Amino acid sequence: MMAMFRSFVSGSTQLRQQQQQSNSGPGPLAAPPEGVESQFSCPICLEVYHKPVSIASCGHTFCGECLQPCLQVSSPLCPLCRVPFEPKKVERSSSVEKQLASLKAPCRGCSKKVSLGKMRSHISSCSKVQEQIANCPKFVPVVPTSQPIPSNIPNRSTFVCPFCGARNLDQQELLKHCMENHRNDPNKVVCPVCSAMPWGDPTYKSSNFLQHLLHRHKFSYDTFVDYSIDEEAALQAALALSLAEN
Repeated sequence: MMAMFRSFVSGSTQLRQQQQQSNSGPGPLAAPPEGVESQFSCPICLEVYHKPVSIASCGHTFCGECLQPCLQVSSPLCPLCRVPFEPKKVERSSSVEKQLASLKAPCRGCSKKVSLGKMRSHISSCSKVQEQIANCPKFVPVVPTSQPIPSNIPNRSTFVCPFCGARNLDQQELLKHCMENHRNDPNKVVCPVCSAMPWGDPTYKSSNFLQHLLHRHKFSYDTFVDYSIDEEAALQAALALSLAEN
């Protein structure tokens, strides 16, 4: 009985190895025909790589634009594995670009075979994909509630660009938007993040708004701040926590 079990396991292993070898193809650019798009998707935006770059220390690949906010801090960490890396050792991934140009996958809407390198532009113009997006079900609470939605709570999650008025930008999107569109804008503007905070001054204008964003807003306040307490109570809580940790 045990011999039959070993024979079965050995045969299954050999079959699996043969299948893997047949799927691997003759060269490094080959990939299994199914799930190709997911294999070449950025871990941050979850879309097919656009201008992919790789981190030398860990080998993880991202879209160049998606990794850009990490490169703005003094000691960046890989968004995927949290391994420290040097911004100077982030390079354009030519091997991934070659695979994007050589491999095709079906469009999630019209099922047309499209080169991975052109998948993003195709999806943005595909009527079937746009129809799917329009027909996505809207959020419905699992359990209905009779409690009213508070109307006097300030929005501290999304912000408006102080230069052009673009709306619904979180802190990372605000930074990315301003870096791409307002890098050379000389105007002094009020920081929308600071002005939304209880301690913020809605009239103070930053002389260099981009530098202010890069150095002052490296993290989301709602991860660390309890807005329901005042500054003195927050200080006492921080001191108590520090003493408890020591």
